[in-house]
Amino acid sequence: MKKRKMKTHSGAKKRFTRTGSGKLVRRKAGKRHILTSKTQDRKRRLSGAVLVDKTKTQALDRLLPYS
Repeated sequence: MKKRKMKTHSGAKKRFTRTGSGKLVRRKAGKRHILTSKTQDRKRRLSGAVLVDKTKTQALDRLLPYS
């Protein structure tokens, strides 16, 4: 009997990417709307991507089996 392929979680694949070394990268939350009330410093801090915390990587590895 053939082994079934695992399905990639659609929500996770849109939000996380892998680096060349295999680490997970995410965007920071809070920079989508109501930007006029946020300071420039705060908006600048929210820009860019950061690595996912190591406590969450095991759960995300299950959601993204082929990434």
